[in-house]
Amino acid sequence: MGKILGNKVKEAFFAVLPVTVIVLLINFYIPFSLNALLSFLMGAFFLVLGISLYSLGCNLSIEDIGAKISAGTVWVVLLVGFIVGLAVTVAEPDLSVLASQVPSVNGTVLIVTIGIGVGLFALVGILRIVLKISIRYVFFAFYCLIFLLAFLVSFTVSDEFIPLAFDSGGVTTGPITVPFLMAFSVGISNVLGTSRSEEDGFGLIGICSIGPVLSVLVLGLISKAEGSYEPVVITNFSSFGEVISCYLSNFPKYFEEVGVALTPILLLLIVYQIFVLKLPKKTFGKMIVGLFYTYLGLSVFLTGANVGFMQAGLFIGKNLSLKNRYLLIPIAAAVGACIIYAEPAVRELTKQVSDITDGMLKRSTLFIVLIISMAIAVSLALLRIVFGINVWYILAPTYFISLMLMFFVPKVFTGVAFDSGGVASGPLTVAFLLPLGIGAADMLEVNVMSYAFGLVAFVAMTPLVTLQILGFIYSLKVKRRKREFNKLTAELLADEGMLIDLTQVKLAYKKPAEKNRVLKGIEKIYEGGNAMISGITKIVKGKGGNKNERT
Repeated sequence: MGKILGNKVKEAFFAVLPVTVIVLLINFYIPFSLNALLSFLMGAFFLVLGISLYSLGCNLSIEDIGAKISAGTVWVVLLVGFIVGLAVTVAEPDLSVLASQVPSVNGTVLIVTIGIGVGLFALVGILRIVLKISIRYVFFAFYCLIFLLAFLVSFTVSDEFIPLAFDSGGVTTGPITVPFLMAFSVGISNVLGTSRSEEDGFGLIGICSIGPVLSVLVLGLISKAEGSYEPVVITNFSSFGEVISCYLSNFPKYFEEVGVALTPILLLLIVYQIFVLKLPKKTFGKMIVGLFYTYLGLSVFLTGANVGFMQAGLFIGKNLSLKNRYLLIPIAAAVGACIIYAEPAVRELTKQVSDITDGMLKRSTLFIVLIISMAIAVSLALLRIVFGINVWYILAPTYFISLMLMFFVPKVFTGVAFDSGGVASGPLTVAFLLPLGIGAADMLEVNVMSYAFGLVAFVAMTPLVTLQILGFIYSLKVKRRKREFNKLTAELLADEGMLIDLTQVKLAYKKPAEKNRVLKGIEKIYEGGNAMISGITKIVKGKGGNKNERT
């Protein structure tokens, strides 16, 4: 266990290091006070510790719990999906920040409404898998509904409510819900045992992200509420003792919030253990220990993010916009690109996607695409603030492109793209980048609700395009390989007649991966009983290595 934790700490250190270095470099251009800088560095330390414990806990518990709880009847699974979606969302720490921005609507009402939205769309996502409905039709139908309602709210209530509604879809899929729902959806699709299990394993998080947007828009229509902004004040620490005191006073808050969020999952595990799973004590105990690590890690992480990083983001946004508003855009984009690498839920998503697809979608590739997505999203968000661009000019065309791309890429890429959109906008985005945007909008004297809010929505939106473009490129490569395979097969048949010598394949393809794909393809033709290829040389693996065998 100690060795595993040590590896997690090392991995977390290098995840948090880039954003820490960038902030330290910014410090030379717009100097922090010594105590403010120490507060940020303490936050970075808590992030490393928190990510390490959280990652270890997810591996030991959350993923296994999600997979095991999915192995029930359809009605039980639907009930579990709704309960988890509602309960965990209501307890999501970032949601309280969102609720404070709508004073004309009771905060509790707003939070519960968003929770119900997530719970209901968890049902929609599960039913989609059970009823074998294409994920493309689900996303297309509900996003058309979202934009219809959004235009209605824009004309009848206020444009200020739109960024807030789209932001809500990003903050509700946090580090607790993501690994649980990912394992839960994959478990359901595996239990059903369909040939589409790989495709159906993705998309549930993306569908759950639709619920909050729709529910907030409906609430806006009913209550006629308009967003308002309550300024966040930069804390001026007079001594390092005050920094320590600030952290100590915030620890109980986040320990309580994370405890409340994890309670539904713990109760579900206990109920399932008593009546369904009946796991050995050692296995069950391992899951409980894993939940404790998750609880401790996420509490420490959120404290570091919301105390150390929030103040740093606000300070950079305010001071950099005054010194050079145009320099704010590339610097914020660089910070955002580094932050995505440190988001705990993103790290879990990329790991699970790589595992589930057997390496077809490599973790490193996903990280690169998400880093590019984050840089683009933050650049667009800051461009809006600096030049006063209406949110519709970016939201509408980007979502239109993403919805059109769905029909030209493999379904698995669409599911991963929409899941990634919900995951990318995590606690660090809300705690660091959103305050940075708020600080910039405040100092540039533009409407904070209209221009600073929407940043989270952009972060959730850009992966829908970038990852599906990756899928489009992948599909083109697959088509090219199929053409090459068909051409090679025809040439081999012409040269060899009824008996194909696979040594020719070895000569034609130098790269092992390409050679193996062609070999497997030809073997599938043979195994399918194709009359034109009644004889074939197959590769047989033995102790002496690969050897040719005539069949």
